[in-house]
Amino acid sequence: MKYLYISSARILQRLRSAISAHTNAHDSGQATTEYALVLLGAAIIALLVVAWATDGGGAGRIGELFDSVIGNILGRADAVQP
Repeated sequence: MKYLYISSARILQRLRSAISAHTNAHDSGQATTEYALVLLGAAIIALLVVAWATDGGGAGRIGELFDSVIGNILGRADAVQP
């Protein structure tokens, strides 16, 4: 197990050094591109969740989850009061 940990640590170290060797000043627009791709991915996931919640029968499940969470919170609050 220790050997596996050391091997993976060495591989990660080599990977980091290889990546940092290829990074230079000409990659200034890369962060903007990565940010745009992350936003695009988040928007796609949000659209899928909305589609599931409205058409896929998820509205009832979300309502049940909400009722369960609120009921649990109120039950704990009632148990704490003297």
